[in-house]
Amino acid sequence: MPFRFVHTADLHLDSPLRSLALRNSELAGLVRSATRSALVRIVDLCVAESVDALLIAGDLYDGSQTSMNTALFLAGELRRLDEAGIRTFIIRGNHDSQSQVTRELALPPSVHVFSGRSRTVLAKTLANGRTVHIHGVSFADPHAPESLLPQFHPPVAGGINIGMLHTSLSGSAAHDPYAPCSVADLQRHGFDYWALGHVHQRQVHCEKPNIVMAGMPQGRDINEAGMKGVTIVTFDEDGPAALDERPISTAAFERFAVDVSGIADWHDMLDAVSRALAHIRKTVAADNLILRLTLKGSTPLAWRLRRDADLLEGEIVNIAAGLGGCWIETVELSCRASVKPEQNAVDPVGELAVLIEKDVLPSFGFRTELNGIAKELLQQLPPELRSLLASDEEALERLALDAGLAGGADVLAHLHGRAAAGAAD
Repeated sequence: MPFRFVHTADLHLDSPLRSLALRNSELAGLVRSATRSALVRIVDLCVAESVDALLIAGDLYDGSQTSMNTALFLAGELRRLDEAGIRTFIIRGNHDSQSQVTRELALPPSVHVFSGRSRTVLAKTLANGRTVHIHGVSFADPHAPESLLPQFHPPVAGGINIGMLHTSLSGSAAHDPYAPCSVADLQRHGFDYWALGHVHQRQVHCEKPNIVMAGMPQGRDINEAGMKGVTIVTFDEDGPAALDERPISTAAFERFAVDVSGIADWHDMLDAVSRALAHIRKTVAADNLILRLTLKGSTPLAWRLRRDADLLEGEIVNIAAGLGGCWIETVELSCRASVKPEQNAVDPVGELAVLIEKDVLPSFGFRTELNGIAKELLQQLPPELRSLLASDEEALERLALDAGLAGGADVLAHLHGRAAAGAAD
């Protein structure tokens, strides 16, 4: 019989909502419960596939706010694995290390939680006598600026050796450095499989040996977009590991754009959106699809879309609801008015739009003032929100410019609406 296990990480159970756009209470409840649903599905998969073990490479929890209710839910799911004869191996990540609840909770006897000191655990003896060993080390505190690799024991000679490590590897743009090490460092250590956690996007960094970043099984906001899953790993008696990625997400976030170029009628625009939403809903396997929808292109409707943004979003939300399991997180507009040059002479709002686009927005003075306002506003926000909105100077400039473009377009939309109303009178 082979040795088979499920490799996952970064569940962040009961993580608080991070998207301010989830104004729909039903959608907010769905996202709030999605991490629990992911764990239930992982346990279901382990039982259905009769695997030998579940490996969780850190960040089961989401920091110090973990409640006993969350911990009891986890214990109940791990008990299901215990009853099925499936062992669980857990290392603590940077978020887990902040939670006192994790240290107080009584877990089933089949669960092994590695401590801050490296340890090797015999997981199974195969029919040919070859042994399988799990090596792991947990974060002792929330920060690990140095590599944890030197703490690991060397591989057990003649056995299959699997290492569990929560690490940012050599760095990731979306993640702070934690227990940094290189893929080459892991290769040299001599293990057959490295079960990694921390970076939320799954990636197979190496095949000989297998070095796999699990990714997270459930995204929590639009910045964790796409279908998420886990990896089933099979070690035969003598062969290399076989990897099988399995989808787990109950809800998938996606960015999606619909081009409405040339569409001049409101109902025609909604028909185009409806067809596009129906198409993407069929292509995403998750039970629930949560979209950040952008309307783009050059259209005579650009003014009205901005002026009546609340009506537009309501219409699109209703269209999505009719598709089943399709939700709109927010609607963004990236449309431009299709105004002919000769119209500007008789259309003062159109003339003003051209002036703003060609003279005001590109000017150094305007952008400098815009950046100054953005910096001042950022200082009034909590530190964690500042880094989320603008992680560096370039991101700040982009944020300020996007806000300037959107604000200018909104003002022009209202001016155009008033001009149209005046003309009608």
